[in-house]
Amino acid sequence: MSRDLERAEGCWAWVVLLASLVTQGLTLGFPTCTGIFFTELQHEFQASNSETSWFPSILTAMLHAGGPLCSILVGRFGCRVTVMLGGALASLGMVASSFCRTLSQLYLTAGFITDHSSENEPPRRFHLDTCSPSASFSLESPLAHRPSGPLGAGLGMCFSFQSSITVLGFYFSRHRALANALASVGVSLGITLWPLLSRYLLEDLGWRGTFLVFGGVFLHCCVCGAILRPVATSTAPETTEGPPPPSKTPAPGCVAECGRAIQRHLAFDILRHNAGYRVYTLGVMWMILGFPLPHVFLVPYAMWHGVDEHRAALLISIIGFSNIFLRPMAGLVAGRRDFAGHRKYLFSLAALLNGLTNLVCAASADFRVLVGYCLAYSVSMSGIGALLFQVLMDIVPMDRFSSALGLFTILESISILISPPLAGLLLDTTDNNFSYVFYMSSFFLISAALFMGGSFCVLQKKERPGKRAETEGAITEAASEQGLMVEDSRGSKKRLNTEVMYVTSV
Repeated sequence: MSRDLERAEGCWAWVVLLASLVTQGLTLGFPTCTGIFFTELQHEFQASNSETSWFPSILTAMLHAGGPLCSILVGRFGCRVTVMLGGALASLGMVASSFCRTLSQLYLTAGFITDHSSENEPPRRFHLDTCSPSASFSLESPLAHRPSGPLGAGLGMCFSFQSSITVLGFYFSRHRALANALASVGVSLGITLWPLLSRYLLEDLGWRGTFLVFGGVFLHCCVCGAILRPVATSTAPETTEGPPPPSKTPAPGCVAECGRAIQRHLAFDILRHNAGYRVYTLGVMWMILGFPLPHVFLVPYAMWHGVDEHRAALLISIIGFSNIFLRPMAGLVAGRRDFAGHRKYLFSLAALLNGLTNLVCAASADFRVLVGYCLAYSVSMSGIGALLFQVLMDIVPMDRFSSALGLFTILESISILISPPLAGLLLDTTDNNFSYVFYMSSFFLISAALFMGGSFCVLQKKERPGKRAETEGAITEAASEQGLMVEDSRGSKKRLNTEVMYVTSV
Protein backbone atom coordinates (compact mmCIF):
# COMPACT_ATOMS: atom_id res chain seq x y z
CA MET A 1 0.00 0.00 0.00
CA SER A 2 1.50 3.33 -1.03
CA ARG A 3 1.62 6.25 1.31
CA ASP A 4 2.23 9.92 0.78
CA LEU A 5 5.66 11.18 1.80
CA GLU A 6 6.37 14.63 3.14
CA ARG A 7 8.78 16.87 1.26
CA ALA A 8 12.08 17.79 2.91
CA GLU A 9 12.42 21.51 3.77
CA GLY A 10 8.65 21.83 3.31
CA CYS A 11 6.01 23.34 5.57
CA TRP A 12 5.54 20.14 7.56
CA ALA A 13 9.26 20.11 8.36
CA TRP A 14 8.70 23.00 10.77
CA VAL A 15 5.88 21.11 12.48
CA VAL A 16 8.26 18.19 12.89
CA LEU A 17 10.82 20.63 14.29
CA LEU A 18 8.28 21.72 16.93
CA ALA A 19 7.58 18.08 17.85
CA SER A 20 11.32 17.43 18.16
CA LEU A 21 11.66 20.53 20.35
CA VAL A 22 8.99 19.29 22.76
CA THR A 23 10.41 15.76 22.78
CA GLN A 24 13.91 16.95 23.62
CA GLY A 25 12.50 19.15 26.38
CA LEU A 26 10.68 16.19 27.94
CA THR A 27 13.61 13.77 27.68
CA LEU A 28 16.96 15.57 27.64
CA GLY A 29 15.69 18.29 29.97
CA PHE A 30 14.54 15.84 32.63
CA PRO A 31 17.89 14.65 34.12
CA THR A 32 18.73 18.20 35.19
CA CYS A 33 15.90 18.15 37.75
CA THR A 34 17.25 15.07 39.54
CA GLY A 35 19.32 17.36 41.75
CA ILE A 36 16.02 18.59 43.26
CA PHE A 37 15.43 15.09 44.62
CA PHE A 38 19.03 14.46 45.69
CA THR A 39 18.68 15.52 49.33
CA GLU A 40 15.15 14.04 49.59
CA LEU A 41 16.30 10.63 48.34
CA GLN A 42 19.39 10.77 50.52
CA HIS A 43 17.27 11.29 53.63
CA GLU A 44 14.59 8.81 52.55
CA PHE A 45 17.02 5.92 52.08
CA GLN A 46 19.75 7.07 54.53
CA ALA A 47 22.34 6.87 51.76
CA SER A 48 25.73 8.45 51.18
CA ASN A 49 26.52 10.96 48.44
CA SER A 50 28.09 8.35 46.18
CA GLU A 51 25.17 5.93 46.63
CA THR A 52 22.57 8.60 45.88
CA SER A 53 24.56 9.79 42.86
CA TRP A 54 24.01 6.46 41.13
CA PHE A 55 20.32 7.34 40.55
CA PRO A 56 20.88 10.30 38.18
CA SER A 57 23.90 8.63 36.60
CA ILE A 58 22.04 5.40 35.74
CA LEU A 59 19.02 7.32 34.47
CA THR A 60 21.10 9.56 32.22
CA ALA A 61 23.40 6.73 31.11
CA MET A 62 20.43 4.64 29.98
CA LEU A 63 19.11 7.71 28.16
CA HIS A 64 22.24 7.53 26.00
CA ALA A 65 23.22 3.84 26.10
CA GLY A 66 20.13 2.69 24.22
CA GLY A 67 21.43 4.28 21.03
CA PRO A 68 22.24 1.01 19.17
CA LEU A 69 18.83 -0.48 19.95
CA CYS A 70 17.22 2.81 18.91
CA SER A 71 19.20 2.68 15.66
CA ILE A 72 17.81 -0.78 14.94
CA LEU A 73 14.25 0.31 15.69
CA VAL A 74 14.56 3.42 13.51
CA GLY A 75 15.86 1.35 10.61
CA ARG A 76 13.12 -1.25 11.04
CA PHE A 77 10.05 0.78 12.03
CA GLY A 78 10.97 4.42 11.41
CA CYS A 79 11.26 7.44 13.68
CA ARG A 80 7.52 7.83 14.30
CA VAL A 81 6.97 4.42 15.92
CA THR A 82 10.24 4.62 17.86
CA VAL A 83 9.38 7.98 19.45
CA MET A 84 5.92 6.76 20.46
CA LEU A 85 7.34 3.54 21.90
CA GLY A 86 9.87 5.56 23.88
CA GLY A 87 7.18 7.78 25.38
CA ALA A 88 5.21 4.76 26.56
CA LEU A 89 8.30 3.13 28.12
CA ALA A 90 9.40 6.34 29.83
CA SER A 91 5.94 6.72 31.35
CA LEU A 92 5.85 3.13 32.58
CA GLY A 93 9.36 3.44 34.01
CA MET A 94 8.56 6.54 36.07
CA VAL A 95 5.39 4.92 37.44
CA ALA A 96 7.44 1.88 38.47
CA SER A 97 10.04 4.13 40.15
CA SER A 98 7.36 5.71 42.36
CA PHE A 99 6.79 2.34 44.08
CA CYS A 100 10.43 1.61 44.97
CA ARG A 101 11.21 1.02 48.64
CA THR A 102 15.00 0.79 48.46
CA LEU A 103 17.61 2.79 46.61
CA SER A 104 18.81 -0.31 44.76
CA GLN A 105 15.31 -0.78 43.34
CA LEU A 106 15.32 2.84 42.23
CA TYR A 107 18.62 2.25 40.42
CA LEU A 108 17.03 -0.43 38.28
CA THR A 109 13.67 1.17 37.65
CA ALA A 110 15.45 4.34 36.58
CA GLY A 111 16.80 2.36 33.65
CA PHE A 112 14.62 -0.72 33.69
CA ILE A 113 11.13 -1.74 34.77
CA THR A 114 11.68 -4.79 36.98
CA ASP A 115 10.06 -6.42 39.98
CA HIS A 116 12.31 -6.80 43.02
CA SER A 117 9.71 -7.74 45.60
CA SER A 118 9.73 -11.06 47.36
CA GLU A 119 6.91 -13.52 46.84
CA ASN A 120 5.99 -13.36 50.54
CA GLU A 121 5.96 -9.57 50.66
CA PRO A 122 2.64 -7.78 51.11
CA PRO A 123 1.51 -5.18 48.59
CA ARG A 124 2.99 -1.73 49.05
CA ARG A 125 0.72 1.00 50.37
CA PHE A 126 1.35 4.72 50.83
CA HIS A 127 -0.60 7.28 52.79
CA LEU A 128 -1.63 10.67 51.36
CA ASP A 129 -0.98 13.68 53.56
CA THR A 130 -0.77 16.78 51.40
CA CYS A 131 -0.12 18.99 54.40
CA SER A 132 3.29 17.39 54.91
CA PRO A 133 6.31 18.34 52.79
CA SER A 134 7.17 14.64 52.54
CA ALA A 135 3.64 13.68 51.59
CA SER A 136 2.91 10.61 49.52
CA PHE A 137 -0.18 8.89 48.19
CA SER A 138 -2.45 5.99 49.07
CA LEU A 139 -2.17 3.27 46.46
CA GLU A 140 -1.70 -0.45 46.36
CA SER A 141 1.15 -1.07 43.98
CA PRO A 142 -0.08 -2.69 40.78
CA LEU A 143 3.51 -3.64 40.01
CA ALA A 144 3.97 -5.75 43.09
CA HIS A 145 2.89 -8.96 41.38
CA ARG A 146 3.88 -8.26 37.77
CA PRO A 147 6.70 -10.10 36.04
CA SER A 148 9.84 -8.16 35.43
CA GLY A 149 10.59 -6.56 32.10
CA PRO A 150 13.83 -5.21 30.55
CA LEU A 151 12.45 -1.82 29.52
CA GLY A 152 12.55 1.40 31.50
CA ALA A 153 12.36 5.14 31.85
CA GLY A 154 15.90 5.90 30.70
CA LEU A 155 15.61 3.54 27.74
CA GLY A 156 12.26 5.06 26.75
CA MET A 157 13.67 8.58 26.86
CA CYS A 158 16.55 7.37 24.69
CA PHE A 159 14.20 6.05 22.02
CA SER A 160 12.27 9.31 21.93
CA PHE A 161 15.09 11.83 21.90
CA GLN A 162 17.47 10.04 19.52
CA SER A 163 14.71 9.40 17.00
CA SER A 164 13.64 13.04 17.15
CA ILE A 165 17.23 14.08 16.39
CA THR A 166 17.60 11.60 13.54
CA VAL A 167 14.40 12.71 11.80
CA LEU A 168 15.68 16.30 11.61
CA GLY A 169 18.57 15.14 9.47
CA PHE A 170 16.10 13.84 6.86
CA TYR A 171 13.69 16.79 6.99
CA PHE A 172 16.40 19.47 6.84
CA SER A 173 19.53 19.77 4.72
CA ARG A 174 20.09 23.45 3.89
CA HIS A 175 18.85 24.69 7.30
CA ARG A 176 20.10 21.71 9.29
CA ALA A 177 22.31 23.69 11.68
CA LEU A 178 19.48 26.12 12.44
CA ALA A 179 16.99 23.26 12.88
CA ASN A 180 19.26 21.47 15.36
CA ALA A 181 19.77 24.67 17.33
CA LEU A 182 16.04 25.46 17.43
CA ALA A 183 15.21 21.89 18.46
CA SER A 184 17.76 22.10 21.26
CA VAL A 185 15.78 25.06 22.63
CA GLY A 186 13.43 22.36 23.87
CA VAL A 187 16.19 21.19 26.17
CA SER A 188 16.43 24.73 27.53
CA LEU A 189 12.68 24.84 28.12
CA GLY A 190 12.93 21.50 29.89
CA ILE A 191 15.80 22.68 32.06
CA THR A 192 13.72 25.76 32.95
CA LEU A 193 10.41 24.06 33.69
CA TRP A 194 11.35 20.65 35.09
CA PRO A 195 13.02 22.03 38.30
CA LEU A 196 10.10 24.41 38.98
CA LEU A 197 7.53 21.66 38.45
CA SER A 198 9.58 19.24 40.53
CA ARG A 199 9.88 21.66 43.45
CA TYR A 200 6.14 22.40 43.37
CA LEU A 201 5.05 18.76 43.21
CA LEU A 202 7.64 17.63 45.75
CA GLU A 203 6.13 19.89 48.40
CA ASP A 204 2.57 18.62 47.84
CA LEU A 205 3.00 14.97 46.81
CA GLY A 206 6.48 13.93 47.88
CA TRP A 207 8.95 12.33 45.50
CA ARG A 208 6.78 9.23 44.99
CA GLY A 209 3.72 11.19 43.92
CA THR A 210 5.90 13.45 41.79
CA PHE A 211 7.35 10.49 39.89
CA LEU A 212 3.84 9.16 39.31
CA VAL A 213 2.78 12.51 37.78
CA PHE A 214 5.93 12.50 35.66
CA GLY A 215 4.80 9.18 34.23
CA GLY A 216 1.77 10.95 32.79
CA VAL A 217 3.84 13.84 31.48
CA PHE A 218 6.05 11.52 29.43
CA LEU A 219 3.03 10.26 27.51
CA HIS A 220 3.17 13.52 25.57
CA CYS A 221 6.14 12.01 23.68
CA CYS A 222 3.63 9.68 22.02
CA VAL A 223 1.72 12.69 20.70
CA CYS A 224 4.94 14.21 19.34
CA GLY A 225 5.85 10.92 17.71
CA ALA A 226 2.56 10.78 15.84
CA ILE A 227 3.51 14.04 14.06
CA LEU A 228 6.68 12.56 12.51
CA ARG A 229 5.36 11.57 9.09
CA PRO A 230 7.67 9.72 6.69
CA VAL A 231 9.72 12.04 4.52
CA ALA A 232 10.93 11.65 0.94
CA THR A 233 14.71 11.98 0.91
CA SER A 234 17.47 11.40 -1.56
CA THR A 235 19.23 9.29 1.04
CA ALA A 236 17.22 6.24 1.87
CA PRO A 237 17.59 4.74 5.34
CA GLU A 238 19.06 1.34 5.73
CA THR A 239 16.48 -1.39 5.20
CA THR A 240 16.51 -5.11 5.58
CA GLU A 241 16.67 -6.83 2.23
CA GLY A 242 14.70 -9.90 1.36
CA PRO A 243 16.08 -13.42 1.78
CA PRO A 244 19.03 -14.15 -0.52
CA PRO A 245 18.79 -16.90 -3.11
CA PRO A 246 19.80 -20.33 -1.89
CA SER A 247 23.49 -21.07 -2.22
CA LYS A 248 25.66 -24.10 -1.79
CA THR A 249 27.72 -22.48 0.95
CA PRO A 250 26.52 -23.11 4.50
CA ALA A 251 24.50 -20.39 6.17
CA PRO A 252 26.43 -18.17 8.59
CA GLY A 253 26.11 -18.98 12.25
CA CYS A 254 24.46 -16.90 14.95
CA VAL A 255 27.78 -15.39 15.98
CA ALA A 256 28.48 -14.17 12.45
CA GLU A 257 24.99 -12.69 12.15
CA CYS A 258 25.39 -10.89 15.47
CA GLY A 259 28.77 -9.60 14.36
CA ARG A 260 27.32 -8.15 11.16
CA ALA A 261 24.40 -6.61 13.06
CA ILE A 262 26.77 -4.97 15.55
CA GLN A 263 28.95 -3.62 12.74
CA ARG A 264 25.88 -2.27 10.90
CA HIS A 265 24.23 -0.54 13.86
CA LEU A 266 27.26 0.53 15.92
CA ALA A 267 29.42 1.92 13.09
CA PHE A 268 32.69 0.45 14.33
CA ASP A 269 33.96 0.73 10.76
CA ILE A 270 33.56 4.52 10.97
CA LEU A 271 35.35 4.52 14.33
CA ARG A 272 38.30 2.65 12.76
CA HIS A 273 38.63 4.56 9.51
CA ASN A 274 37.31 8.06 10.28
CA ALA A 275 39.93 9.85 12.38
CA GLY A 276 37.70 12.87 12.94
CA TYR A 277 34.91 10.69 14.35
CA ARG A 278 37.41 8.91 16.57
CA VAL A 279 38.83 12.16 17.97
CA TYR A 280 35.38 13.65 18.50
CA THR A 281 34.02 10.56 20.26
CA LEU A 282 37.00 10.25 22.62
CA GLY A 283 36.96 13.98 23.35
CA VAL A 284 33.27 14.03 24.17
CA MET A 285 33.63 10.94 26.37
CA TRP A 286 36.32 12.71 28.40
CA MET A 287 34.33 15.96 28.47
CA ILE A 288 31.19 14.22 29.77
CA LEU A 289 33.08 13.14 32.89
CA GLY A 290 32.81 16.76 34.00
CA PHE A 291 29.94 18.32 32.04
CA PRO A 292 26.88 16.89 33.93
CA LEU A 293 28.24 17.52 37.43
CA PRO A 294 26.88 21.09 37.88
CA HIS A 295 23.39 19.91 36.94
CA VAL A 296 23.47 17.24 39.66
CA PHE A 297 25.36 19.03 42.45
CA LEU A 298 24.58 22.74 42.02
CA VAL A 299 21.33 22.59 44.03
CA PRO A 300 22.80 20.49 46.90
CA TYR A 301 25.87 22.76 46.87
CA ALA A 302 23.75 25.89 47.27
CA MET A 303 21.55 24.32 49.97
CA TRP A 304 24.61 23.10 51.86
CA HIS A 305 25.83 26.70 52.06
CA GLY A 306 22.52 28.01 53.41
CA VAL A 307 20.70 29.03 50.23
CA ASP A 308 16.93 28.56 50.46
CA GLU A 309 15.72 25.42 48.63
CA HIS A 310 13.41 27.46 46.36
CA ARG A 311 16.21 29.82 45.37
CA ALA A 312 18.54 26.86 44.90
CA ALA A 313 16.07 25.23 42.48
CA LEU A 314 15.77 28.57 40.70
CA LEU A 315 19.46 28.39 39.74
CA ILE A 316 18.85 25.49 37.36
CA SER A 317 15.87 27.33 35.88
CA ILE A 318 18.08 30.39 35.26
CA ILE A 319 20.42 28.20 33.20
CA GLY A 320 17.51 26.81 31.21
CA PHE A 321 15.81 30.17 30.66
CA SER A 322 19.03 31.76 29.42
CA ASN A 323 19.55 28.91 26.96
CA ILE A 324 16.15 29.57 25.40
CA PHE A 325 17.62 32.69 23.79
CA LEU A 326 21.28 31.68 23.59
CA ARG A 327 20.89 28.37 21.76
CA PRO A 328 19.15 29.82 18.68
CA MET A 329 21.82 32.50 18.51
CA ALA A 330 24.50 29.82 18.71
CA GLY A 331 22.70 27.89 15.98
CA LEU A 332 22.54 30.94 13.73
CA VAL A 333 26.27 31.55 14.16
CA ALA A 334 27.10 27.88 13.56
CA GLY A 335 24.85 27.81 10.49
CA ARG A 336 26.70 30.61 8.70
CA ARG A 337 28.77 29.52 5.73
CA ASP A 338 31.78 31.34 7.16
CA PHE A 339 31.84 28.89 10.11
CA ALA A 340 30.87 25.72 8.19
CA GLY A 341 34.40 24.32 8.34
CA HIS A 342 35.11 25.55 11.85
CA ARG A 343 32.20 24.15 13.88
CA LYS A 344 34.40 21.57 15.58
CA TYR A 345 36.70 24.35 16.78
CA LEU A 346 33.72 26.34 18.05
CA PHE A 347 32.61 23.27 19.99
CA SER A 348 36.07 22.91 21.55
CA LEU A 349 36.02 26.60 22.49
CA ALA A 350 32.58 26.21 24.13
CA ALA A 351 33.84 23.25 26.18
CA LEU A 352 36.90 25.27 27.25
CA LEU A 353 34.76 28.21 28.41
CA ASN A 354 32.41 25.83 30.22
CA GLY A 355 35.28 24.42 32.22
CA LEU A 356 36.61 27.87 33.10
CA THR A 357 33.23 29.09 34.38
CA ASN A 358 33.03 26.19 36.84
CA LEU A 359 36.01 27.68 38.65
CA VAL A 360 33.82 30.71 39.49
CA CYS A 361 31.29 28.49 41.22
CA ALA A 362 34.00 26.81 43.24
CA ALA A 363 35.26 30.20 44.45
CA SER A 364 32.08 31.36 46.23
CA ALA A 365 28.64 30.02 47.22
CA ASP A 366 26.98 33.40 47.61
CA PHE A 367 23.61 33.46 45.83
CA ARG A 368 24.47 36.51 43.71
CA VAL A 369 27.73 34.91 42.63
CA LEU A 370 25.87 31.70 41.79
CA VAL A 371 23.38 33.65 39.64
CA GLY A 372 26.27 35.23 37.73
CA TYR A 373 27.85 31.80 37.38
CA CYS A 374 24.61 30.39 35.94
CA LEU A 375 24.43 33.17 33.35
CA ALA A 376 28.06 32.68 32.30
CA TYR A 377 27.63 28.90 32.32
CA SER A 378 24.59 29.25 30.03
CA VAL A 379 26.66 30.93 27.31
CA SER A 380 29.10 28.04 26.95
CA MET A 381 26.39 25.42 27.52
CA SER A 382 24.34 26.86 24.65
CA GLY A 383 27.29 26.42 22.32
CA ILE A 384 27.79 22.81 23.40
CA GLY A 385 24.10 22.03 23.07
CA ALA A 386 23.73 23.64 19.65
CA LEU A 387 26.86 22.05 18.18
CA LEU A 388 27.04 18.59 19.79
CA PHE A 389 25.04 16.72 17.14
CA GLN A 390 25.70 19.20 14.32
CA VAL A 391 29.44 18.50 14.50
CA LEU A 392 28.68 14.78 14.39
CA MET A 393 26.57 15.32 11.25
CA ASP A 394 29.48 17.20 9.69
CA ILE A 395 31.95 14.42 10.44
CA VAL A 396 29.98 11.34 9.28
CA PRO A 397 27.82 10.87 6.15
CA MET A 398 24.10 11.30 6.71
CA ASP A 399 23.20 7.78 5.59
CA ARG A 400 25.35 6.42 8.45
CA PHE A 401 24.36 9.04 11.01
CA SER A 402 21.89 6.82 12.88
CA SER A 403 24.44 4.05 13.48
CA ALA A 404 27.21 6.57 14.20
CA LEU A 405 24.94 8.29 16.73
CA GLY A 406 24.22 4.92 18.35
CA LEU A 407 27.89 4.15 18.95
CA PHE A 408 28.57 7.76 19.94
CA THR A 409 25.89 7.78 22.61
CA ILE A 410 26.66 4.34 24.05
CA LEU A 411 30.30 5.34 24.55
CA GLU A 412 29.13 8.65 25.97
CA SER A 413 26.89 6.80 28.44
CA ILE A 414 29.93 5.09 29.99
CA SER A 415 31.23 8.48 31.07
CA ILE A 416 27.77 9.56 32.23
CA LEU A 417 27.48 6.44 34.37
CA ILE A 418 30.85 6.99 36.04
CA SER A 419 30.84 10.78 36.51
CA PRO A 420 28.26 11.49 39.30
CA PRO A 421 29.22 8.51 41.52
CA LEU A 422 32.88 9.47 41.16
CA ALA A 423 32.02 13.00 42.27
CA GLY A 424 29.88 11.61 45.11
CA LEU A 425 32.80 9.50 46.28
CA LEU A 426 34.96 12.61 46.20
CA LEU A 427 32.40 14.38 48.40
CA ASP A 428 32.35 11.53 50.92
CA THR A 429 36.15 11.51 51.19
CA THR A 430 36.44 15.31 51.49
CA ASP A 431 33.68 15.81 54.10
CA ASN A 432 31.15 17.35 51.66
CA ASN A 433 33.54 19.90 50.20
CA PHE A 434 31.63 20.69 47.00
CA SER A 435 34.42 22.88 45.65
CA TYR A 436 36.38 19.78 44.68
CA VAL A 437 33.45 18.61 42.53
CA PHE A 438 33.59 21.79 40.45
CA TYR A 439 37.39 21.63 40.24
CA MET A 440 36.98 18.08 38.95
CA SER A 441 34.44 19.25 36.39
CA SER A 442 36.76 22.02 35.19
CA PHE A 443 39.68 19.63 34.78
CA PHE A 444 37.81 17.24 32.50
CA LEU A 445 36.22 19.98 30.41
CA ILE A 446 39.39 22.02 29.87
CA SER A 447 41.56 19.00 29.07
CA ALA A 448 38.94 17.61 26.65
CA ALA A 449 38.68 20.97 24.86
CA LEU A 450 42.46 21.19 24.43
CA PHE A 451 42.61 17.60 23.19
CA MET A 452 39.87 18.05 20.58
CA GLY A 453 41.09 21.42 19.38
CA GLY A 454 44.70 20.26 19.03
CA SER A 455 43.77 16.95 17.40
CA PHE A 456 41.50 18.61 14.83
CA CYS A 457 44.30 21.04 13.94
CA VAL A 458 46.73 18.15 13.39
CA LEU A 459 44.21 16.25 11.26
CA GLN A 460 43.51 19.32 9.17
CA LYS A 461 47.24 19.85 8.50
CA LYS A 462 47.57 16.23 7.40
CA GLU A 463 44.62 16.57 5.03
CA ARG A 464 45.96 19.71 3.29
CA PRO A 465 48.80 18.04 1.27
CA GLY A 466 46.39 15.39 0.01
CA LYS A 467 43.82 17.96 -1.05
CA ARG A 468 46.52 20.08 -2.69
CA ALA A 469 47.78 17.07 -4.64
CA GLU A 470 44.25 16.25 -5.76
CA THR A 471 43.71 19.85 -6.87
CA GLU A 472 46.98 19.96 -8.82
CA GLY A 473 46.14 16.63 -10.42
CA ALA A 474 42.75 17.92 -11.54
CA ILE A 475 44.29 21.12 -12.94
CA THR A 476 47.00 19.18 -14.73
CA GLU A 477 44.48 16.81 -16.25
CA ALA A 478 42.29 19.67 -17.43
CA ALA A 479 45.26 21.57 -18.82
CA SER A 480 46.64 18.54 -20.58
CA GLU A 481 43.53 18.44 -22.69
CA GLN A 482 44.15 22.02 -23.86
CA GLY A 483 47.95 22.23 -23.95
CA LEU A 484 48.16 24.99 -21.35
CA MET A 485 51.07 26.15 -19.22
CA VAL A 486 50.72 24.92 -15.59
CA GLU A 487 52.65 25.76 -12.45
CA ASP A 488 53.58 22.99 -10.04
CA SER A 489 53.88 23.19 -6.24
CA ARG A 490 57.56 24.25 -6.50
CA GLY A 491 56.71 27.27 -8.62
CA SER A 492 58.31 26.01 -11.85
CA LYS A 493 56.24 26.34 -15.00
CA LYS A 494 55.87 23.45 -17.38
CA ARG A 495 54.31 23.31 -20.84
CA LEU A 496 52.38 20.15 -21.41
CA ASN A 497 53.23 18.68 -24.80
CA THR A 498 49.86 17.70 -26.08
CA GLU A 499 48.37 17.36 -29.48
CA VAL A 500 45.41 19.66 -29.95
CA MET A 501 42.89 19.26 -32.74
CA TYR A 502 40.72 22.27 -33.48
CA VAL A 503 37.26 21.67 -34.81
CA THR A 504 35.73 24.59 -36.71
CA SER A 505 32.58 25.14 -38.58
CA VAL A 506 34.40 25.45 -41.93
